[in-house]
Amino acid sequence: MSPQKPFLVTGAPGYLGGVLVQQLSRQGIPVRALVRSEAKAATVRDMGATETIIGDLLDPASLARAVDGVQGIYHVASIFREAGLPDSAYFETNANGTRNLFTAAIAAGVPRLIHCSTIGVLGHIANPPGTEETPYGPGDYYQRSKLAGEKIAMEFFRQGQIGGCVIRPAMIYGPGDTRNLKMFRMIAACRFFYVGPGVHVHFVDVRDVARAFQLAMEHAERNGQVYIIAGEKSVALQEAAELIAKLLGVPPPWLRLPAKPLQWAGSTCEWICKPFKISPPIYRRRIDFFMKNRSFSCAKAERELGFRPTQSFENEMAEAVDWYRKAGWLGASAHHRMRNLTSFVLLPIFV
Repeated sequence: MSPQKPFLVTGAPGYLGGVLVQQLSRQGIPVRALVRSEAKAATVRDMGATETIIGDLLDPASLARAVDGVQGIYHVASIFREAGLPDSAYFETNANGTRNLFTAAIAAGVPRLIHCSTIGVLGHIANPPGTEETPYGPGDYYQRSKLAGEKIAMEFFRQGQIGGCVIRPAMIYGPGDTRNLKMFRMIAACRFFYVGPGVHVHFVDVRDVARAFQLAMEHAERNGQVYIIAGEKSVALQEAAELIAKLLGVPPPWLRLPAKPLQWAGSTCEWICKPFKISPPIYRRRIDFFMKNRSFSCAKAERELGFRPTQSFENEMAEAVDWYRKAGWLGASAHHRMRNLTSFVLLPIFV
């Protein structure tokens, strides 16, 4: 691969995309970022992107400009979960947008594309650890749309139209993460609680995921493959919460609520709020988070890509907590913590 040609990163303004841009930039690798606005372009230029293209996965003309002359593509962009969006919007971007990008890349002669999926396409892992051979089991419209995108990517790969593979990250976290911030804040405020009998969770440091993307790009002999990328180990959700509490110097969470009433309440709230395009106070999928085991093996990625997590789970968690604390992201002090049961039930549940 020519060092003069840039790599294209879609989703560059996002958490994983931004870390990937910074990682490539630090190595002196030129990066072209596909963004949706000039404001986002300025953000990714500050991260180290050498070029920006304003466009959209649903705009073939902008994709043609974005892929022209690149030596490879990291496809990270997707719609995650946003209130008020119809289910079709997820499939438009996460599936049809993926097809548009592959079509443009093939037309431009791009040799390789690494596609970002999610372990969410597997759903609940009944017989852990989950592997690349575990049957699909997506649980909601977001996961179904990501599965559709993954299948589109694999179709192109297996037909030999372009080189590349699929990366399925576990629960991405680390310094600067906002997706899991709610859990840390709730524990810091002594408001976190458990639902149901308990499950395992499997985190992965965002920097390890970015490194796995590079490994997948560099291993040009690996094509049409899927790789699960996860941290050192899965742990019981209670173990993770208790470690966070210990690092924060607060009492460990103790309240455990039954799942069925909260699942019913979540479904009802979503049904009522969806026509008005407002965020419900409680989501069914957030309750379902407490009901699905997430435990995975990275043996294939280690064997074929040379991937291994760089830190222990405990060190990763300590670093994340330290970052949140220094950034002032953990909210009110202990003197202002709510302690009544109503606050537990009404607070939007961690995803």
